[in-house]
Amino acid sequence: MLPGTRALRTFEAAARHLNFTRAADEVGLTPAAVSYQIKEIEEQLGLVLFVRTSRSIQMTAAGAVLFEATVDALGTLQRALGRARSLERGSTRLRVSLSAGFASNWLLPRMARFNAAHPDLQLSFDISDELRDFDADDIDAAIRFGTGDYPRTRSHRLFDTVVVAVCSPALLANAPAPKEPRELSRYTLCYVDWKTERMVWPNWRMWMAAAGIDDFDDSRCVAFADSGYVVQTVIDSGAVGLVDLALIGNDLAQGRLLRLFDIGVPVAPDYAYHLVYPASGDDDPRIQAFTQWMLDQAGQDIQR
Repeated sequence: MLPGTRALRTFEAAARHLNFTRAADEVGLTPAAVSYQIKEIEEQLGLVLFVRTSRSIQMTAAGAVLFEATVDALGTLQRALGRARSLERGSTRLRVSLSAGFASNWLLPRMARFNAAHPDLQLSFDISDELRDFDADDIDAAIRFGTGDYPRTRSHRLFDTVVVAVCSPALLANAPAPKEPRELSRYTLCYVDWKTERMVWPNWRMWMAAAGIDDFDDSRCVAFADSGYVVQTVIDSGAVGLVDLALIGNDLAQGRLLRLFDIGVPVAPDYAYHLVYPASGDDDPRIQAFTQWMLDQAGQDIQR
């Protein structure tokens, strides 16, 4: 008799980490429980899967063979489960993966328009910044920031990204607005600190350079890992922040944020927000309807 799925997941984690403690953290057990479960699998199969010493564990040749097969089997099962869940949703529901910032600042304010245009199609969301496996993660489509180069997918560029300076109305309630960009140095300046091998997210030194200021000292600027923290700091603490213009339209329209100066720094041209879905989505009317609506909405933003 073969071990159950839960036991195989424990074995796979232990074999991948070669450490029962790290495997226990991953699967939600104690190290002792992992060790006991591995021993049960070995007794059940009549095989020695690991060689244990006082300081480490190593897989045996039999363990390596079973590990490779377990990875394949669990992956196949996970992909089948994802397809089954997609089929269960039928033709009236679509599950979309996207970041919290894009959801709250761009998509959700437009949901009334989507519901009016497609009353028979219901969206549900997977809020995550992680890349998703469409076959395994029960996702029909995703919105991601990047180059759009994802294997075995279709990718539609939605809009370019421009970073602008903003403040809260409260900051200017009792003081005159700065007349030139250099005056912003008297405020707390915050920004997103993020870079890849091919791109640096626009920071205050880059924004000031675009304003013609090449000697700006950015040593006192405050960095955050996410633009949501920048926006919240600007609103709550009276800071001035650099944020993605496309994702603050609702805040600007409702007066929570004010744009300072007509200066914007574009992100590296290869990078943008993309709507991504598996290649098989070409024949899925749900995905095609959502794609066309997203492209229409993004086009309207560009024309404004």
